[in-house]
Amino acid sequence: MKGLSRIKSAVALLAIGYCSFLVYQGGVSSNLILQVSRPAAVQFDEDANLVERTESVVTKNASGKESVDKSVNSESEQNKNITLDDIFIGVKTTRYNQKSRLPVILKTWFQLAKNQTWFFTDIDNPLHQYQTNGHMVDTKCSPLHERQHLCCKTAVEYDHFINSGKKWFCHFDDDNYVNVPRLVEELRKYDPMRPWYLGRTSVFNPMLYPENETESGEVFWFATFGAGMCMSRSLALQILPVTGGGRFISICNKLRYPDDVTMGYIVGRYGKVGLTVVPQFHSHYEELRFLPADSLREQLSLSYELHDRKGRNVLDVPGFNTVYDPTRFMSLHCFLFPNEKFCPR
Repeated sequence: MKGLSRIKSAVALLAIGYCSFLVYQGGVSSNLILQVSRPAAVQFDEDANLVERTESVVTKNASGKESVDKSVNSESEQNKNITLDDIFIGVKTTRYNQKSRLPVILKTWFQLAKNQTWFFTDIDNPLHQYQTNGHMVDTKCSPLHERQHLCCKTAVEYDHFINSGKKWFCHFDDDNYVNVPRLVEELRKYDPMRPWYLGRTSVFNPMLYPENETESGEVFWFATFGAGMCMSRSLALQILPVTGGGRFISICNKLRYPDDVTMGYIVGRYGKVGLTVVPQFHSHYEELRFLPADSLREQLSLSYELHDRKGRNVLDVPGFNTVYDPTRFMSLHCFLFPNEKFCPR
């Protein structure tokens, strides 16, 4: 057993060394550049995760190195008191997707977090306002899926969280399924009075800071919004001077990068913390069919892509047929919560 333990330790050290090599390879650019573009699909297996958080919390810090904090993984008495009401869930959508994507969300996981979930869109839709009990926010931003317009919505979303007084800010996209009970359970592992930036990256290499801002070669990681991201109130207040009141848009336009990358930049540059990788966040960048069905109860967020060039990228979960449930979200919801009224008996 001791020999096996030594082998596992050696493998872990080699893995960390390899990640460090990835961080520091390549030259320094005078502009903020993305070393590797997002993969179209990442096959889900244990090796697909950049960092696997098990008994400790592993953080990608501002220098790109991994640091391990073993003191935060157990629930403190204060963290145990975290409830769903302490969480602000923001979902970004658009007039082009509301009719196709929102109905399945409203029928499934939204029912578990009606009072805590807000949808940020670009049109006033009376039907959806009624269905969400007034939780549709017309951001007045453009409906186009372009950098400046995505940043506009994220800025409004961030400001709404600040005004809410909640302890946690969690962002998701309108193609995400949120496992609400698991989200609460996961956030109880972290103290909201400390700066936490939780999520999962979809790139293999980190981002370089602009050369004139930090030491040559310094990098940061960002949480992909398509998989979900959670931020403690402590961190949100720490970056408020440069993010609140629409200032997020100015930084986004200056960097000329998407909203999730910009948020990662702000968190690293001004919040001085790194990304804590939580592998249970999932986006459509992964090949979701490889996610084992017996692990679904442990996941925090899931996704789908119906128009992937390789075909539909959806969960392999038993339930309704694909004509009635193309996203597999209804089948997933019944798999997790079989007593729901619409679930087959």
